[in-house]
Amino acid sequence: MKDFLKKLLGAAQNSPVTAPVATTPRSKKERTPKPVLTAKEIANEKGEPYINIVGFNLDPDDLGSGAFELDWNDKFITNLVRAGYQIRANEPESDIVDRWFQEICRNVVLEYYEQEQADPDIRRMTKKNLDNGRTEIS
Repeated sequence: MKDFLKKLLGAAQNSPVTAPVATTPRSKKERTPKPVLTAKEIANEKGEPYINIVGFNLDPDDLGSGAFELDWNDKFITNLVRAGYQIRANEPESDIVDRWFQEICRNVVLEYYEQEQADPDIRRMTKKNLDNGRTEIS
């Protein structure tokens, strides 16, 4: 047994001695999470126009009064300028968007009115037609 230990120790003495390497446990490769892009940022990256309603205020005392808060990107403004919504040079973007939004609202009202006027049942129910159609009972 002594011979065996001598051979073993002798072989160890002849070979270079290396210190044990301290290993740290490997953690999973940490990935930085991709930032979540907003719809506006995605549209900007794609070069597309963007418009969104981000807020709406309504006066509780006057339900006919209210305001929309809109958000848009430069491409949307460029499209509006090309479409003729800019009247003066150096006009604020908010004026251009407001002019466009007013036209959108006007078109919705006009479309509703035209559909209403095209409906024969509604036309017959107007006050003018009801007054003309009355007969006196004697």
